[in-house]
Amino acid sequence: MIIREIRELQAAHYDLLLLADPDKLLVENYVKRSVCFEAVFDDTEAGILALLPTRPETLEIVNIAVAKPYQGQGISEELLQFALSYAQNGQYKTVEIGTGSTSFGQLYLYQKCGFRMTSIDRDFFLRHYEEEIVENKLILKDMVRLSIDV
Repeated sequence: MIIREIRELQAAHYDLLLLADPDKLLVENYVKRSVCFEAVFDDTEAGILALLPTRPETLEIVNIAVAKPYQGQGISEELLQFALSYAQNGQYKTVEIGTGSTSFGQLYLYQKCGFRMTSIDRDFFLRHYEEEIVENKLILKDMVRLSIDV
């Protein structure tokens, strides 16, 4: 697998981004301010990562997604480790990530990689998304924020 920077987002990249964030307008808003990377496996875009500098010395993972056929193969963890290395090389001190309170698999993965919960943004998904999101048979309301010092 190769992880490389994306110079120009294509339709396949947006398909991946929308796996993690269903609102295309929100995605378009933050990716134009982000540095994006793709994970390529057998000449196929298997995953995507979008990193956004948010404050001095802080980098946020605003999107990370893996195509369904490649899920469960460790690609998300490799993308997370890539993001941490990228942050260290870029003189960032903290990497942040947010996910839904009902995103149990993601919460497990991020904590497994060393991220710690820092806050909960109550009703984030109710305020920022027009359509209701249901995940794991629960209505998604809150965003859990996590961070790690690098």
